[in-house]
Amino acid sequence: MNTFHSENNAPADVAPVNILIVDDIAQNLIAMEALLRAEGRHVLLASSGAEALEMLLTHDVALALLDVQMPEMDGFALAELMRGSQKTRDVPIIFLTASPNDPLRSFKGYESGAVDFLHKPIDPYVIEGKVKVFIELYRQRQLLSEKNQQLEKSLKLNETMIAILSHDLRTPLSVIVLCADVLKSALGEGEFARNIAHMHTSAHRMSRMIGQLLEFSRIRSEVLQIEACEADLSEVADAVLDEVRMAHPDREFSLSVAGGVKGHFDRDRLAQVFSNLIGNALEHGDPTRPIEVMLDGTDQGQLALKVKNAGTVPEDLLPNLFDPFRSGKNSKSGLGLGLYIVDQFVRAHRGRVEVTNVDDGVVFQAQFARHVPGVADSEGTLAF
Repeated sequence: MNTFHSENNAPADVAPVNILIVDDIAQNLIAMEALLRAEGRHVLLASSGAEALEMLLTHDVALALLDVQMPEMDGFALAELMRGSQKTRDVPIIFLTASPNDPLRSFKGYESGAVDFLHKPIDPYVIEGKVKVFIELYRQRQLLSEKNQQLEKSLKLNETMIAILSHDLRTPLSVIVLCADVLKSALGEGEFARNIAHMHTSAHRMSRMIGQLLEFSRIRSEVLQIEACEADLSEVADAVLDEVRMAHPDREFSLSVAGGVKGHFDRDRLAQVFSNLIGNALEHGDPTRPIEVMLDGTDQGQLALKVKNAGTVPEDLLPNLFDPFRSGKNSKSGLGLGLYIVDQFVRAHRGRVEVTNVDDGVVFQAQFARHVPGVADSEGTLAF
């Protein structure tokens, strides 16, 4: 017996769902079909396990009700075959049986993948209640699948935007910066030279903001990659400080190192951590006081870096200091993403960052794994 019953009065905005009933007795199929017929449901009827498997090849099913005692292929064997198929392994199964309640038999049914075990004669209210629950779960899974597909499309669009930012915006901006550098060197002093200097500063500021947006997009879309290699943290700090000293010759910086600071980490990401923390100190610290950078490698399993500057962070800002766009409305140099990126990069290195007000200033401290877990070779890549 191979019968497909379709309800034509299903709501227009809700796709009908399929319910599979398998029983070798025709009268039982007719009775169950009549019992479960309802708006928004398609009832599939099969009189054998083989017939049910054919239907499952072409129909997605929200729930399967299987008679246990059938010739050739009983309900348990059918359930095991369903669990072995990628298409049907997640279909909820309710076993129907006329046999007396037998704990061993029930255990075998649950072991075969059943979610419930009902004894005949079936109480109409009980089975209707259970069917409604599984149909709702099925609709929720469909909705979740649709949302996941939409999210995947959004992530692909986000990746496209990253590519646009990195090429179509940064390339012409690099030309502007280069031309400003040439003009700045050629003009010397004067009002026109000062205007070129402003253009040069603004172009660099825009470049930094584009870089921050790129990192923010990668973090949010989970496409940020940590490319770890053997490196020396003091060399990373020296390189960053050399650049900062050239840009701020009037400011004083110091670097101290305790213990060995070699490890296996992403040089570029940690250089960005240094750069953002030092940039934050330059913007908010006392310009007459030095900025101290301290590295600690006394722990064999961890590395630590500290950046200290004169000043105080208001207590009410501390809980949200590493949130994205925290200072976007008030900052004159960025989007308020610098400390957020620091926090995310340190987390990607299996660490944490915190800020503390001390007697003579503010200390930002980052602690992270000396060797990034999961990376076995010197050119490994860890997805974040």
